Amino acid sequence: MAGPDLIRTVLYTINNLLQQEKYKAALAVVKGFRNGAVYGAKIRAPHALVMTFLFRSGSLKDKLRAILKATYTHSRNLACFVFTYKGLQALQQKIQGKSLQSHSFLAACVGGWLVFGDNNNINSQINMYLLSRILFALSRLAVEKGFIPAPKQDPFPLFATLVWGIVLWLFEYYPHTLQPSLQSSMNYLYHDSNVWHDISDFLVYNKPRITGS
Repeated sequence: MAGPDLIRTVLYTINNLLQQEKYKAALAVVKGFRNGAVYGAKIRAPHALVMTFLFRSGSLKDKLRAILKATYTHSRNLACFVFTYKGLQALQQKIQGKSLQSHSFLAACVGGWLVFGDNNNINSQINMYLLSRILFALSRLAVEKGFIPAPKQDPFPLFATLVWGIVLWLFEYYPHTLQPSLQSSMNYLYHDSNVWHDISDFLVYNKPRITGS
C-alpha cells in the first residue's frame, strides 16, 4: 500500500508546484523545451522517412540510422532553441520589469546564433523554411503599416511565376547552388524522367532494378 500512497503524494506535490505563480516563468521554459523536442520529432521523422527511402541508397540499417539521426538533430535543436528563447525572454522581462518587443527579437537572435548557426542540412532547411515565411509576413506588415501601397490585384500569380521560373533556371544551369534535398527532388522529377529502358522503368520503377547474377 505504501507504493500507491507514495505515488499519490509525489503527484500531489508536483501538481501543487505547477500551480505556483512564482515558478511559472521557469516552468514555461521547461515545457517549451519539451514541446520543442516533441514537435521537432513529429515533423522531421515523416519527412526523413520519405526522403531517405526515396533518394538515399544503402542498407536498411543505414537508412534507419539516417532517419533517427535527422529526427534527433531536429528535435534537439528545436528544444534547445525554445529553451534558450523563452529563458532569455523571461530574464529580460525580469530585469526590466516589463515585456518589450525587443526582448523577443534579441532572445531569438541569440538562440538562432547558438542553435541554428551551425551550417548543416537540418539547420539549412529550417532556416530557409523560415525565410520564406518571414518574407511573406514582412510584405503583409509593410502594407498594414502603410510603408507600401496595397496591391490593386492579387500579387500571388506573379509571385508563383517568378518562384518557379527562377528555381527551374537555377536547377538546370546552376544546380550546385540549390540545397541537396531540393536537387534530389528535382532530379527525380525532371531528369530521371528522361531515361528509361523498358516498361519496367518507364511506369513501374524510376530506375531499372539491379538483379543478382
